[in-house]
Amino acid sequence: MTEKHDKKLQWAKQASAELKGRDLETIATKTAEGIDIAPLYTEADLEGLEHLGSLPGEAPFTRGPRATMYTVRPWTIRQYAGFSTAEETNKFFHKALKAGQKGLSVAFDLATHRGYDSDHARVRGDVGKAGVAIDTVEDMKRLFAGIPLQDMSVSMTMNGAVLPVLSAFIVAGEEQGVSQAALSGTIQNDILKEFMVRNTYIYPPEPSMRIVADIIAHTAQHMPKFNSISISGYHMQEAGANLVQELAFTLADGLEYVKAAKAKGLDVDDFAPRLSFFFCIGMNFFMEAAKLRAARTLWARWIEKLFQPENQKSLMLRTHCQTSGASLAEQDPYNNVIRTTIEAMAAALGGTQSLHTNSFDEAIGLPTDFSARIARNTQLILQHETGITDTVDPLAGSYYVENLTAELIHKADALINDIQDMGGMTDAVLEGFPKREIEKMATARQARIDNGEDVIVGVNKYRPDEDSAVEVLDIDNDAVRSGQTKSLDEIRASRDDEAVKASLSALQEAARNNSGNLLALSIDAMRARASVGELSSALEAVFGRYTGKQETVRDIYRQTYGSAPEIDAVENAFSRFCDEAKEAPILYMAKLGQDGHDRGAKVISSAFGDFGMDVRVGTLFQTPEEAAQSAIDMGAHIIGVSSLAAGHKTLLPELVETLKAKGAEDILVICGGIIPQQDYQYLYDAGVAAIFGPGTAIPEAATKTLDAATDNLMRMHNYRNDRLSKAAG
Repeated sequence: MTEKHDKKLQWAKQASAELKGRDLETIATKTAEGIDIAPLYTEADLEGLEHLGSLPGEAPFTRGPRATMYTVRPWTIRQYAGFSTAEETNKFFHKALKAGQKGLSVAFDLATHRGYDSDHARVRGDVGKAGVAIDTVEDMKRLFAGIPLQDMSVSMTMNGAVLPVLSAFIVAGEEQGVSQAALSGTIQNDILKEFMVRNTYIYPPEPSMRIVADIIAHTAQHMPKFNSISISGYHMQEAGANLVQELAFTLADGLEYVKAAKAKGLDVDDFAPRLSFFFCIGMNFFMEAAKLRAARTLWARWIEKLFQPENQKSLMLRTHCQTSGASLAEQDPYNNVIRTTIEAMAAALGGTQSLHTNSFDEAIGLPTDFSARIARNTQLILQHETGITDTVDPLAGSYYVENLTAELIHKADALINDIQDMGGMTDAVLEGFPKREIEKMATARQARIDNGEDVIVGVNKYRPDEDSAVEVLDIDNDAVRSGQTKSLDEIRASRDDEAVKASLSALQEAARNNSGNLLALSIDAMRARASVGELSSALEAVFGRYTGKQETVRDIYRQTYGSAPEIDAVENAFSRFCDEAKEAPILYMAKLGQDGHDRGAKVISSAFGDFGMDVRVGTLFQTPEEAAQSAIDMGAHIIGVSSLAAGHKTLLPELVETLKAKGAEDILVICGGIIPQQDYQYLYDAGVAAIFGPGTAIPEAATKTLDAATDNLMRMHNYRNDRLSKAAG
């Protein structure tokens, strides 16, 4: 036995003595990824690790895509921002650039994401609430007023309405005097991820993949400085994916996009060097750093295996990262500053190329100027005060990190192989495989938080005695919508309508006949001043508008949670309801407006179903009228609304009023999600029966919901009996 192994045995003896006879396995852990974490790693654990040996800037780029990494140029500080109007967001951009930000990253509102103009009836509660409203080229020009686009890298998180939004950006650049060839930045354009977790899709998967390929083709030919796609694992982790799932599903998406571009006749070396990635960085510090090292290794290996590029840059994975929104807590919110700092350090030590740090108040609402400054300064402090940028890949050679890297490579590689055996990611998405696996993981994770197995400081342990609510930014949705509508009216009155019709007709013809390039034709339409909604509708007439299938996983939450007094309380409340109603409670889970983030709704649906409730999950993107009618048709006792995109003050009161107008005021309305406490009383006054904010344990929410439903049932019975008695008298 070698000296290296002798040292590990020596430690094991010493540790066993300290444990007083307990087995060493009792201090080992197992992660959600199924990785066994040993209590000690030594030099002996580096033996046989295949990924070791390469240099930074050398394939497979485990240690970074550039030889010098941050020693010459640190990562780009690219804060994600967008709220209200183009003018307000532009002011924010100018302040951020003056304060040290190096690139712009645009957040669009949900109406824009889903291809609706701001004056469309379906988006009344969404305009300007969770991003900036963009309807036309004129909005895009106002967004970048005074910002020279030839000098500024711009990232745009856009997938569903990617054609009109990217086209509007290109035309805004042209009218600023900047050619397509001079524009730099990234468009997300990652539609497969939308079908898995985020749901801001418009068209079905097949035509959506054609759009992706057309954008890759056009940018490869005309926009050499622009990244045609940002393949995103961020939203997967936010939806509950573990790190192996995030890695495997993200890279499998990327391989699918390369295949789609190759099918268009493109050579891999013509576009692969401009592909980029986007990962979430959560609180598992060392594993998150190892994840980025594993991602670069896996991407290089799979691209080499499937496509044999001649240009080494085609093997190179470059990535943007964002700290985790899901790790932020409403309770004791200043703890989130610490969480974001830890996550930002993990991203930097893992070798990210750019980074967004979340503001501490984003578990509650949109960031304020105050919280955004702290988030931005977190990165500046890391770059200038910590020494992180002094050497390349400082974690290299760590016994622990290198073993984590190897484990992630091995497990993610196996999952990618499984997906390839299914026929690739498009087929896997159509079958529902990745979505289902992520939802299982999310449900189990929530159970571990709720039962205290996974500690969240300030949420399920070490809770503060005092109220720690903070002020959050509130957007006047009606004012934004009114301004956008006025602007749309002015553009429609001044443009050449015949030119708009002709350009949209040409676009439709190309879509119908699978001819031409859809991005090039969309640019023509936006030059003529077509709107985002008009262009999206033109394509919808050919491709159709996709509605996903809503399913929930079962028998995971309760099994993971185990037996406990709080579960007994749920069972008692359930029995009380059934005794009164003579049937099981029917809960209709609704998503109102254009918010597609459904992790919370799915986890609640799964857990409540495990408790015996009859849970029916509605289709996404419903209006209050549609949700009310669906609940009435199925005889629901309760409507649960999950709100994450700030439309609650418009949509929930409208839902309550619609139920009353339909004579169904006996249906109880509850809600949960990212709702600031300052809005609670407004919603209670509007008729909402219960509100469950971030961090609420599901058994507590279930018990309160069932008790409220039973009390409501008894109250309505008494009310009806009183009416019958008065009528008889």
